[in-house]
Amino acid sequence: MENSKSEKQIKWRKFTFIGMVLLLLIGGSFGYSIYRVVAKSVDHIYKPLHGESSKQQPLSTHDPITILLLGVDERSGDVGRSDSMIVITVNPETKKTAMVSIPRDTRAFIPIKNTYNKINAAYAYGGIEGSVKAVEQFLNIPINYYVKVNMEGFKDIVDAVGGVTVNNTFDFTLEGVHIQKGKQHIDGKVALVYARMRKEDPHGDFGRQQRQREVIEQVIHEGSQLTSLANYQKILKALEKNVQTNLTMDQMIAIQHSYKSAANHIKQIEIPGDGGMYGDIWYYIVSDETRTTLSNELRQLLNIPKVNLMKESSNN
Repeated sequence: MENSKSEKQIKWRKFTFIGMVLLLLIGGSFGYSIYRVVAKSVDHIYKPLHGESSKQQPLSTHDPITILLLGVDERSGDVGRSDSMIVITVNPETKKTAMVSIPRDTRAFIPIKNTYNKINAAYAYGGIEGSVKAVEQFLNIPINYYVKVNMEGFKDIVDAVGGVTVNNTFDFTLEGVHIQKGKQHIDGKVALVYARMRKEDPHGDFGRQQRQREVIEQVIHEGSQLTSLANYQKILKALEKNVQTNLTMDQMIAIQHSYKSAANHIKQIEIPGDGGMYGDIWYYIVSDETRTTLSNELRQLLNIPKVNLMKESSNN
């Protein structure tokens, strides 16, 4: 059982450590003309953080990096909140990677508002900048790169690759869509519901995170099977509308070439915590002890000194 779980982690690692960005690199076999098309699409989705000039900073081939994968729930008339947050830390020298899923209801300090709230509210307060700063504060590590996916438009990406095949572990109905138990091929509308559901899942937010990873893996798998330029352009169009990142094309290629060896040693981390009320709001509460242990594990991977987060004020 342990071997099977390990193999599954390694397989997922190969897809996830660049996440959705890998879709932009599928077309390498098409030659230079397609490279130019992909590069143009990357320019459309490229958005640096405030004060950042990463286009002027080539990615080192040996320094550890962190990437924040952010699934954002943006609907008409709503400023949006982050629906999923995954932090990927990669060390190319030790060939090790850690992938941390942060529950959306985690109580955390939101620097951009100078207050505590659910960590997914950081996006509503300050967009990508707000989310990056909140995650950096929570884990006490630097975030080098981000990849944001609009979950509402994610169905367009799924449809662009012709749908995905998933293996649902139990029947459920959400937003008028019923998804049966078992292996099945689903379109973008159903995939979005499949990736969003959490209240009926006995594993709660962790179960939803697993389904989101499954859908993204299958999108990449289906996309890699396409050989039609027309289909590929459809994928790029969907990505341009729904993906944003501060990674340049050259940085994406550098990650694929220089960091992929770390795919063989992944550690997936789910943050332990407890549910609790602050006022009339329910939070997922992570202790300072847990944060310190997790932060130091990631900081060791990043080759930076350990810290002690135990001195935070007890009334926070």
